[in-house]
Amino acid sequence: MIRVGVNGYGTIGKRVADAVAAQADMELIGVTKASPDYGVETASRRGYDLYAAVEDRTDRFAAAGVDLAGTLGDLLDAVDVIVDCAPSGVGERNAPVYEAHDTPAIFQGGEDAAVADASFNARGRFEAARGADSVRVVSCNTTALSRLLAPLDETFGVEKARVTLVRRGGDPNETDRGPINDIVPDPATVPSHHGPDVNEILPDVAVDTAALKAPVTAMHTHSVNVTLATEPDPAAVRDLLAGESRIFLIPEAAGIDGAGALKDYAADAGRPRGDLWENCVWEESISVTGRDLYLFQNVHQEADVVPENVDAVRALATDVDAAESVARTNETLGVGLDGRLGDGELTRTELPADD
Repeated sequence: MIRVGVNGYGTIGKRVADAVAAQADMELIGVTKASPDYGVETASRRGYDLYAAVEDRTDRFAAAGVDLAGTLGDLLDAVDVIVDCAPSGVGERNAPVYEAHDTPAIFQGGEDAAVADASFNARGRFEAARGADSVRVVSCNTTALSRLLAPLDETFGVEKARVTLVRRGGDPNETDRGPINDIVPDPATVPSHHGPDVNEILPDVAVDTAALKAPVTAMHTHSVNVTLATEPDPAAVRDLLAGESRIFLIPEAAGIDGAGALKDYAADAGRPRGDLWENCVWEESISVTGRDLYLFQNVHQEADVVPENVDAVRALATDVDAAESVARTNETLGVGLDGRLGDGELTRTELPADD
């Protein structure tokens, strides 16, 4: 059993904690919170031991009547791997603490690549974690682009990828994010950080990215144009992507026209929190003109990196290979197989119930 701790029980941390707890070869030792907010009750209902992320804030938990199992230092001494799910920038400040406790760490894509020994994606760079003391699971957008571009490059060759990202303004609970009534370049320069970040995973793939931020909370949308080295039939591209377990080809007959319908579908399929762990590619958007491939995909920013974090734990702490780890994670979480959305194997009854 791999003993795992999660430092930060927010949007990503709570999902990673649930995913780790569902693995047969992992034991979730505990999670941390920086303050006794509503997440404390959620963790308690799920039966997770709670640790204070900041040692000098333990009195706040005591004042709120919250029992702690200890502090972050205690958690680090009890685990084989720590998954840092703190807000962007905080992970970098946490890194020396992990090093002092000699605890291998997994960081999130909100941190700079330099925070870890290697950047990680299960589809494109699993083995980079072997022998490392720390890895960074790349961001939700970079994860999705790596999952898409890796099989395209392996099968057809990628001469150049051009991606326009329309990014959500904030997660549903981030009331301080924006814009409120605008669409803004984010950044105004090209490329956005996503292209160079993809090259942390796929260094030989030429990719340019431009990003905008929109006043929505649901999902990111990618408009993708890839110039391939060969001229495939569109059906060959569809078959290739359908065979990728973490890509869901949205059938035209489903009548799913956007992020709202996707989230509704995921909830009806029994997904916890309505999560979509897969890239969601509109099947009818896949078209090929000469060597140019075009498609649209949606990316659930709260969820798509969750299976990658589980795989990163195995890559750091075991000798399990990429294919076996991905298969275990997919089966346990109910990630879609054969290009179709998972049929809800991981339901609310198999995880500790939501509040």
